[in-house]
Amino acid sequence: MTQTVTTTWKENMLLESDNPHGNHVLMESDPNFGGSNKGLNPKALMLSSIGGCTGLDVAALLKKMRVELDEFKVVVNANMTDEHPKYYDKVSIDYYFIGTDLNEDKIKKAVSLSEERYCGVIKMFRAFAEVTLAIHINE
Repeated sequence: MTQTVTTTWKENMLLESDNPHGNHVLMESDPNFGGSNKGLNPKALMLSSIGGCTGLDVAALLKKMRVELDEFKVVVNANMTDEHPKYYDKVSIDYYFIGTDLNEDKIKKAVSLSEERYCGVIKMFRAFAEVTLAIHINE
């Protein structure tokens, strides 16, 4: 299946990109390079993509497993290389689950399924970066 996005220059260092469903996101460089903090930095957006991909997987899987959560978040940290072209070479994904009587086995299974089977963004990142995961329950 082919997907197409179009990215259009708006002004200065600001771009607008759509997705196949017609939604839009603003992207721009850091203020040090002419950005004005109106949009997301493209590299940081990649980290949002990995967090969103695995986060949606885990949320859907835990719903199917009937795991009730009070709170759930995914925190992604990445190391950027020093030389150009700069890219992320190490990425850590931390999953935080808060709730009462959480089933640790089901949570681990959901994260594992996302990592190994469903999250294509994790698979893409593994082509160029070391990716590690950690699960935190009621921390």
